[in-house]
Amino acid sequence: MGKIADFESPVLRIEHDEAEAVATLWLDRAEARNAMGVDLWRDLPRAMAVLSADTTVRVVVVAAEGPHFSVGLDLKAMGSLLAGGGGGDSGGGAPASMAARARSGRAEVLRLQDAITSVARCPKPVIAAVHGYCIGGGVDLIAACDIRLASSDAIFSVREAKVAIVADLGSLQRLPAIIHAGHLAELAFTGKDISAERAKDIGLVNDVAADVEGVHKAARELAAEIAANSPIAVQGTKAVLAANEGRTVAQGLDYVATWNAGMLASDDLTEAMTAFMEKRSPKFTGR
Repeated sequence: MGKIADFESPVLRIEHDEAEAVATLWLDRAEARNAMGVDLWRDLPRAMAVLSADTTVRVVVVAAEGPHFSVGLDLKAMGSLLAGGGGGDSGGGAPASMAARARSGRAEVLRLQDAITSVARCPKPVIAAVHGYCIGGGVDLIAACDIRLASSDAIFSVREAKVAIVADLGSLQRLPAIIHAGHLAELAFTGKDISAERAKDIGLVNDVAADVEGVHKAARELAAEIAANSPIAVQGTKAVLAANEGRTVAQGLDYVATWNAGMLASDDLTEAMTAFMEKRSPKFTGR
């Protein structure tokens, strides 16, 4: 495993398997059960920008160190946000108005939303490998991934209703495309915990492995399988799937026709055809 240059963080770590063209983004704050604090919200967009730009990375796995994937928002570090703080004063020492505090709080929520959206914006497939607790903001994070796998000990919870807030970092917006509306309503209204098996039953995760080692192995193997395909085709497929949102079938077909008109003339397509004729596995370069 190599290391991606030009990225350092106290709470995130990137490992790069150059042979497989797979990078793993590790949540690396095990002592705090990977609670999502100031450093995470600052560094997650930076990490995703690095991974998105690195042409030697074709697939990203998001995994976590320690016994839990993430217990969600760090309530100690981010408590002022939940309490509507951060507005400061209005100048000259006067207390900020309610409107000023609301504007400041909204700007902070938008910043956190954008950090999660940086995962969804990644042009490459992103696979979440979940074990232990995946609570609140942890669910927001995996909902922004393309594929989710879990270990048998994983526990999921859209927890926000239990702490008297409305989930606002993406779960309520992204989960409707992942699970049935009734299941989402149940999870969001109750804030209940669900097991890995229930998560699989409702489609939140694709598959369940026996343990943490198993889910990390399964995620790496799936990532390698995807990375073996043409990155032009894989990333194009992700872009076309995203473009389908809000379009009719006819509009989606028109879009992909235009996409392929520009992308079919690739070296990878020539290599695929040549490898087929020569009865060998293709070696794609992404050109």
